[in-house]
Amino acid sequence: MAATMVSSAGGLLAMLNEPHPSLKLHALSNLNAFVDYFWPEISTSVPIIESLYEDEEFDQRQLAALLVSKVFYYLGELNDSLSYALGAGSLFDVSEDSDYVHTLLAKAIDEYATLRTKAAESKEDASDVDPRLEAIVERMLDKCITDGKYQQAIGMAIECRRLDKLKEAITNSDNVHATLAYCMNVSHAFVNRREYRREVLLLLVKVYQDLASPDYLNICQCLMFLDQPEGVANILEKLLRSENKDDAMMAFQIAFDLIENEHQAFLLSVRDRLSSPKLKPEQPVVTETDAAQGEDTQMADETTQAPPTPSVPETDPSEVTYAERLTKMKGILSGETSIQLTLQFLYSHNKSDLLILKTIKQSIEMRNSVCHSATIYANALMHAGTTVDTFLRENLDWLSRATNWAKFSATAGLGVIHGGHLQQGRSLMAPYLPQSGAGGGGGGGSPYSEGGALYALGLIHANHGEGIKQFLRDSLRSTNVEVVQHGACLGLGLAALGTADEDIYDEIKSVLYTDSAVAGEAAGISMGLLMVGTASEKAAEMLVYAHETQHEKIIRGLALGIALTVYGREEEADTLIEQMTRDQDPILRYGGMYALALAYSGTANNKAIRQLLHFAVSDVSDDVRRTAVLALGFVLYSEPEQTPRIVSLLSESYNPHVRYGAAMAVGISCAGTGLSEAISLLEPLTSDVVDFVRQGALIAMAMVMIQISEASDSRVGAFRRQLEKIILDKHEDTMSKMGAILASGILDAGGRNVTIKLLSKTKHDKITAVVGLAVFSQFWYWYPLIYFISLAFSPTALIGLNYDLKVPRFDFLSHAKPSLFEYPRPTTVPTATSAVKLPTAVLSTSARAKARASKKEAEKANADKLSAAESSGKGKASAEKDADSMQVDGAGAGAEKEKEKKAEPEATFEILTNPARVVPAQEKFIKFLEDSRYAPVKAAASGFVLLKDLRPTEPEVLALTDAPTSTASTAAGAPATAQPGAAMVVDDEPQPPQPFEYST
Repeated sequence: MAATMVSSAGGLLAMLNEPHPSLKLHALSNLNAFVDYFWPEISTSVPIIESLYEDEEFDQRQLAALLVSKVFYYLGELNDSLSYALGAGSLFDVSEDSDYVHTLLAKAIDEYATLRTKAAESKEDASDVDPRLEAIVERMLDKCITDGKYQQAIGMAIECRRLDKLKEAITNSDNVHATLAYCMNVSHAFVNRREYRREVLLLLVKVYQDLASPDYLNICQCLMFLDQPEGVANILEKLLRSENKDDAMMAFQIAFDLIENEHQAFLLSVRDRLSSPKLKPEQPVVTETDAAQGEDTQMADETTQAPPTPSVPETDPSEVTYAERLTKMKGILSGETSIQLTLQFLYSHNKSDLLILKTIKQSIEMRNSVCHSATIYANALMHAGTTVDTFLRENLDWLSRATNWAKFSATAGLGVIHGGHLQQGRSLMAPYLPQSGAGGGGGGGSPYSEGGALYALGLIHANHGEGIKQFLRDSLRSTNVEVVQHGACLGLGLAALGTADEDIYDEIKSVLYTDSAVAGEAAGISMGLLMVGTASEKAAEMLVYAHETQHEKIIRGLALGIALTVYGREEEADTLIEQMTRDQDPILRYGGMYALALAYSGTANNKAIRQLLHFAVSDVSDDVRRTAVLALGFVLYSEPEQTPRIVSLLSESYNPHVRYGAAMAVGISCAGTGLSEAISLLEPLTSDVVDFVRQGALIAMAMVMIQISEASDSRVGAFRRQLEKIILDKHEDTMSKMGAILASGILDAGGRNVTIKLLSKTKHDKITAVVGLAVFSQFWYWYPLIYFISLAFSPTALIGLNYDLKVPRFDFLSHAKPSLFEYPRPTTVPTATSAVKLPTAVLSTSARAKARASKKEAEKANADKLSAAESSGKGKASAEKDADSMQVDGAGAGAEKEKEKKAEPEATFEILTNPARVVPAQEKFIKFLEDSRYAPVKAAASGFVLLKDLRPTEPEVLALTDAPTSTASTAAGAPATAQPGAAMVVDDEPQPPQPFEYST
């Protein structure tokens, strides 16, 4: 190499002083070649080289600039190095593979991105950015695009706010759909400013729409984020009017996917923008009635199909088809169809274990009203949405011991159990509701149960309150009893969630202005629920009143309400957050923490995390510090694995409030993930020295472990045993006992068929779920708010639907060991460490059962294997025989079958039947069978999936044909699937042949 022949750059540097330009050029060229070796020597002559660059007459100015740039690079002066590299123009080669070029390119892109961002945020023109800098960045972007490094180009274009280059990178890529999907993920994960994210999504929508085959699913998700119901309505209508049946099914699929984001106000405005079909004058009346909220969607379909036929001569047949499809679409958008199907699924697959509740009930002292209430809460959560209220009906005397607010909670619990029972909600609660004109406390009823019943109606109709809003408003107007007002406000806030209805707002405000502490607290929260995410000027009005009132409860309700109004508004909420976090009143600072949590929910925004950590360690109020740590859970739920790392030091804080906050933050952000680090962080906190820290850790642990089986993490079994030990321990203090009881309810929530999910499949926030957990976390002050956690429950089901939105019966595959995702085994929990009379009785009978079972097992190995599989609850549709055997099948018989199972190697897959329980961790193992009659409209492994019928001429077998009609007690036509412990499902007897169809 030439460098080895040259021992010094002195001779070349001397040439720079020569008058002849060609000598200078020779010197510069060689110095540029040897700069890596001789930069210390060359650095002494930088002024001379700089003067060459500044000499306008000199031809090779750019070469001089490049040389100076390299010297400054080696000296570590990157700013100077970059400015001279810009002067080098085209001689600075962006394609050169050297540390120097890579470092300066990174510096240039950062510099350019910073300047463009500043210009955009201060609404200035970006034209004052150095054109040479722009030229370098553009050359780099063009190089990425020509080299096919599209993801790199997309990242740079988004960071540099060059949407023109972003579009170029997407349209030039070889797989536009995949690139768009990548771009969508990047915009959600890395674009910190909401306004700019909207611009990126608008561009994506345009690109999507220009494609030959537009991806309507993603377009509609983008439009929803951009709050453009008009665009979504146009797409849905176009698909519904298509002659192709598959297009209509795609429209239904889009609607189901939008429903999952739980944005009531947006979905209703989409529904109202769909144009009516052009039928004969009398026909629209039919569609109106069908779309009305009072009817079962299944029946609605039949009513629409019948009437159009007589008018075929006068009406265009395509309009008749459109009318039919529109009725179904309106049912989906209003949420009725999905709620009805979810209700049927939770009812027919209910696997809740009543023995756990009996054990809890027997082990708590009657004098302990906190544990009595906690048991009622746990029962409501365990049976959320299943409509099974057996436990309450079997324990009416015990229940009647609840007085005052405990009675309010017990009545409200019915709202959680019957959640989504839109058709019969009002008639179910009728015995407890205020009698009309009685003004609260009327008809001999207790005002507490009346208030509870109004709250229950809100829980039943949460986020789908069109049918009940008016009744709740009338109830609120006609009473001046503060307990009834409290229930009515909470109910109204839930039913009208996020609709920003001015009239309702004024009515709730008038309750607030009565300055009654109890009613005012609910009014404050309710105003927030009503105005969720609107960032309206109402927040300022609420803040003014919070400063005027003397009642702590009202200030606390308003603080949370104000935080709810800025949900998802990110930097738009900064002024309000600043105002609240600097307030003298610790309760309003506490509200400021919630405002930070909700404004930046799910964004993992660094600025928000920094602010929360600052308050967590510096505020003088324990309440504010606890809430600041808890709020981290909301900001980080889109990246749950980050949370344990960020709060690990806080979980060891000397301050118990901070430890409690750390536990709840992990519970919120890692809910339903079963994340190993989260469990490891919470384990020591479940045996903390402070009772309320133990309570928070137990609840958080249950949230993390919901729907996680013992086979996938053995600590789940240990945790269940720990809960039982705490509940049975007479010396355990009330706070942690309450935590254990609630944790038992959360762990088995929704009949063991729901999980807690804050993000939809498309990675958008589930608004109701986030809001539900935010209000739930305030149960520290007010226990009835515990029920808000039910808003975050999301069914773990795959429900396949045909064109008529019915549920056809067909099989599909779960390519994983059945034990990984099975239901927890029934009744073993209470009998493990028996300190209670009831489980002992079960044990004594099971000894005889064990002797009988061992005889039979020799002859009937196969049949017994099947029943063993069923009793361990493998999620098969064929597991339909447990109803009778569950109470008898105690630990003895179970252990015997266990031995048998261990001897047999476990299957590596299982066949599931639609509709089936599919837990989140199982989704990646779900496959449709190759010879299956049905194929999904879009690839999906859970939720509502529209199915194309590949053999339409064959007759269909439907599942979920019947639903709980009025109350769980009239469950006559209930599907064959077992109702463990539910005394009312006696008429399952005629159906045992069904399982054998699938076992062969």
